[in-house]
Amino acid sequence: MRLIISPAKKMRTDTDSLPWKSLPCFISQAETLYDKLRSMSYEELKRLWKCNDQIAALNAERLRTIDLHTNLTPAILAYEGIQYRYMAPGVFSREAFDYVQEHLRILSGLYGLLRPFDGVIPYRLEMQAKLNICDVKDLYSYWGGMIAGQLYSETDCIVNLASKEYSLCVSRYQKPGTRFITCVFGEERDGKVVEKGTLCKMARGEMVRYLAEIQAGEPEAMKDFSRLNYTFSPRHSDPSTYVFLLGGTTCPA
Repeated sequence: MRLIISPAKKMRTDTDSLPWKSLPCFISQAETLYDKLRSMSYEELKRLWKCNDQIAALNAERLRTIDLHTNLTPAILAYEGIQYRYMAPGVFSREAFDYVQEHLRILSGLYGLLRPFDGVIPYRLEMQAKLNICDVKDLYSYWGGMIAGQLYSETDCIVNLASKEYSLCVSRYQKPGTRFITCVFGEERDGKVVEKGTLCKMARGEMVRYLAEIQAGEPEAMKDFSRLNYTFSPRHSDPSTYVFLLGGTTCPA
């Protein structure tokens, strides 16, 4: 079983808390992307990143001064988004770190696929970015089936805790005979399950932490998740979608 999650836009450098263990498996592809970004003008980068001048200046300076092999931070500590705050790797036990290193994978526009202790630098490159490179028009085409291929070489069961922007890199290349289970965290309104962005990110992080704490080996272990007032709903779920409802009790099958 492998858990996939999205990266976060906000990143930090932490070379002291824990050592990184390896370079990302697609480091050569990341270097190609990084060289492309470095060749672009400030205005081109700002359009690509779709951000304000403050964020653009910060990331342009990073491109100018940082390379992909020095002053690296373990990926699990590098991202600072909501999902990562609720995952709370800063208080993981050694057993939890061992668990996520084996089971958790972070999807990335720049790196493709990251293990928690792969060494990374701060960067800005979303998977939806329209970057013309290597005769393709965007990152989905650039990465193609590489990310999914690596994941399915490791497991036949993927638990999707990522946003659609990133999970598409895997779901559209699902291999026959494998499982791809998407977790939905929402509330029922007028007979429909509605998700809210911030609450989903919180729950995804909590789910990773929960599975690491109980050392889960099978996706069925997720059905006992009951944090942040979410409860698994068999009535709304199926083999490829596990639905957790906010503020409810477990529904009968």
